[in-house]
Amino acid sequence: MEFDGWTALIGTGTVVAVFVVVMLMVILAVWAERRVAAVMQTRIGPNRAGPFGLLQTIADGIKLLMKESITPRQVDRLVYELAPLLAVLPAFLALAIVPFGPGFCIGGQGTDCSGGYFVDMQIANLNVGVLWFLSMSAIGVYAALLAGWGSGSKYPLLGGVRASAQVISYEAALSLSVVPVVVAAGTLDTQGIVLAQSQYRWFLLPLFIPALFFFVAALAETNRPPFDLVEAESELVGGFHTEYSGVRFMLFFLAEYVNVVTISALFVTFFLGGWTGPYPVAGSVNWAPLFGAIWFLAKTVCIIGIFFWLRVTLPRLRYDQLMALCWKRLIPINLVYLMAVAVWVAYQATGDLPRLVGGG
Repeated sequence: MEFDGWTALIGTGTVVAVFVVVMLMVILAVWAERRVAAVMQTRIGPNRAGPFGLLQTIADGIKLLMKESITPRQVDRLVYELAPLLAVLPAFLALAIVPFGPGFCIGGQGTDCSGGYFVDMQIANLNVGVLWFLSMSAIGVYAALLAGWGSGSKYPLLGGVRASAQVISYEAALSLSVVPVVVAAGTLDTQGIVLAQSQYRWFLLPLFIPALFFFVAALAETNRPPFDLVEAESELVGGFHTEYSGVRFMLFFLAEYVNVVTISALFVTFFLGGWTGPYPVAGSVNWAPLFGAIWFLAKTVCIIGIFFWLRVTLPRLRYDQLMALCWKRLIPINLVYLMAVAVWVAYQATGDLPRLVGGG
């Protein structure tokens, strides 16, 4: 097989492997959230389908696949059909730039993998990976907005209007939380950001404020409690997806949990060192790809667990509190912190602090 054939095969295998792993994580995340909520609220939770109820999520998915998808008469058909696809596709596409490991060589020798094929443990190694992530997260707002508008009903419309204001606002906070990471690492490449945190120099401690704000903004971006006002059942019946059923509703449900997995993986990449961990990177047998994937998965699962914990613990905010938190707290503090990080990084590079701040 020629080089192009091997490249296509390796690329296809990477995409399939990432898709399978993410789908398994989504299935287990839905089950785990229901079990965690049951334990914290002194309930039983799913325990019928399969051992410990592990097959309950699969049973629910089969039910939604077989359920009739009802289309109301008043909908805008094109917009109505497009919204679920716009919800799930950006969630998967954002995963393309997440590095799950350091990469490895097949059939080659040396650090340049001469005579073989180098496998990146990520779908696309982009030098502007951070911009790709921000672009995909920005597209996600259109799903809720178009679903609310296309449904032709007042409750989905209110949910869509809430979504447009909420997600656009917290998109700004999320972006400003990532910029200090880019400044500190000196690159927009996610693999480069991970390598900048090698030797346990994780960005979580020096950039704790941006990390905290990134997580808070991520809760709002993914419509997770206590920021789930876009689909607040007590006020909006079900929000923007009230008029959806069957497979269409399943796509919205799937998109939420894929977004949780994606944002958790990116939090690990930006602030927790990504795949780096306590294992030798070099030696007669290079175990870095395997152990890197294991460490990355373990960190991601811990962050997903925080999503579950907050859902059961915190009450829902009022909408004015939600917007005030973003515009009066997150964005101003992020701007101040960004300037401080920029001055510090420039000082580390030049060693001349008075000139940086305008002194003599």
